[in-house]
Amino acid sequence: MTLLALETSCDETSAAVVRDGVVLANVVSSQIQLHAEYGGVVPELAAREHLKNLLPVTRAALREAGVDAASLDAVAATQGPGLAIALLVGFKAAQAVAFALEKPFIGINHHEAHLYSPWIQAQTAAAAPPLRLAADFQQFQPNVSLIVSGGHTLLVLVESELHHRVLGGTIDKLMSLAYPAGPIIDRLAARGNPAAYDFPRPLLHDANDDFSFSGLKTSVRYFIRDHPSVLADPQALRDLCASIQAAIVEVLVKKTIRAAKREGVRCVTASGGVTCNRKLRQELERACQQQGFELRLAEKNLCTDNAAMIGILAERKLLAHAPLPSLAEEVQPGWALT
Repeated sequence: MTLLALETSCDETSAAVVRDGVVLANVVSSQIQLHAEYGGVVPELAAREHLKNLLPVTRAALREAGVDAASLDAVAATQGPGLAIALLVGFKAAQAVAFALEKPFIGINHHEAHLYSPWIQAQTAAAAPPLRLAADFQQFQPNVSLIVSGGHTLLVLVESELHHRVLGGTIDKLMSLAYPAGPIIDRLAARGNPAAYDFPRPLLHDANDDFSFSGLKTSVRYFIRDHPSVLADPQALRDLCASIQAAIVEVLVKKTIRAAKREGVRCVTASGGVTCNRKLRQELERACQQQGFELRLAEKNLCTDNAAMIGILAERKLLAHAPLPSLAEEVQPGWALT
């Protein structure tokens, strides 16, 4: 099976070609520089960029894979969640390709695809394909998966392939820092003292698997209001970022490990844009090693939005004979993972 997948849920335009669990091509065009001056993603601008970039990105993916569009066996695209106007670009384009080629089409939940991104691994052998679905991914099910990004954080129990259950998630937005916040905090925190300032760890001791960072956000806002000089002192700013990062990471790691122990799994996975954060990756590795859990982290280039994970999940669903949606289906911007 040779499958074309498109991803346009937010501010990355991506196309991937997948064949038999191998990612033949995964091309991503980022819009970070475009949106940075606005402090966040502007939906209308994102949609315009998707319209401009989608065809070149798709052509590049097909060319890199050595695949002609006429030889495709199926087409997939992100159906949600995401920005409605952005989702429409990739979803409708994929539907049009499927209709023209008279091939199966399948819409994919973006968050569900993240559950599979830790199992898309780079190959080390020179003759091996760059990325492919790990041969042992079914051996480590069930597992507890942490999906963490600036807007959504989820703890999910993956019971078996294509079967999962959400344990908990964010009940608010993570942070409202400069766009993109994650890399800025990661870079500054690397040279800061994480114990310099004591910030709250929201819901850390609650028995549920939910996350709430509104209290932390409020605490940081008042701290900066009362200590404005921190922002003008380079080292104090690094210490501030390190302290904020330490609070977030502690909550994410401890709640993930607690859920994994309670559910009796032997494997933990993590994905999503914030999983690029070096401190989070380090602390997850340390905690899993201490508790004897197998840990699978998504490759950094697969933590952010990409079509490779959309294609891999779509292929697994098609192989499992999952029901195919109608070509008349629409995007689902608020499609919650359940």
